[in-house]
Amino acid sequence: MSGHSKFANIKHKKEKNDAAKGKIFTIIGREIAVAVKEGGADPANNSKLRDVIAKAKANNMPNDTIDRGIKKAAGDANAVNYVSITYEGYGPSGTAIIVNALTDNKNRTASNVRNAFTKGGGNVGTTGCVSYMFDEKGQIIIAKEEYDKDADELMMLALDAGAEDFSEEEDSYEVITAPDDFTAVREALEKESIPMASAEVTMIPQNYVELTSEDDIKKMNRILDMLDEDDDVQDVYHNWDE
Repeated sequence: MSGHSKFANIKHKKEKNDAAKGKIFTIIGREIAVAVKEGGADPANNSKLRDVIAKAKANNMPNDTIDRGIKKAAGDANAVNYVSITYEGYGPSGTAIIVNALTDNKNRTASNVRNAFTKGGGNVGTTGCVSYMFDEKGQIIIAKEEYDKDADELMMLALDAGAEDFSEEEDSYEVITAPDDFTAVREALEKESIPMASAEVTMIPQNYVELTSEDDIKKMNRILDMLDEDDDVQDVYHNWDE
């Protein structure tokens, strides 16, 4: 992980999100709706909903907004029915990109995602064409500026709860888990009031691709910006070494 500070990326994203909180709240609102539909409105009996609530809090979503989202999803029989869909493809110089979307209109989303890839000189591929280059993992980031206690204690707490790996970066600590162990580890840290800058199941690249040409960098940013602006897009994973 050396040289790939996830926390720096999170701070960068949060700065962007602070200017457009509506976007991230829309994304999380959809995730709340799907989690409630799949497992009910009681977080105590719905681990997926608990994970989404933790993500919402990490993104400074107010508690009353979270509660309203849960109540709306639980009480509205005519609520929009979102379908989860994943796209895989290539950006400039063979960079690998995975896009997760929640949509009520597959044709619209497919068209928008394809357009973003095309405008950035990339192309959407078939299912599985790049996902084998990533590992699905639970990832928890703890910012050093928010946590001033002993790193060894934090590591032992995480490993005892079931984490696979613990690493220290310049500005943060990173906890990696198997996807199935993510909730238990996150809740163990939460129980100890450990602040989390980010807590989610994500796709971690096995290797990174460096873009050296200004044109390639411009094109890659074009793809990522267009995907970021699409309300149907929930998550974008890539192996570009920014």
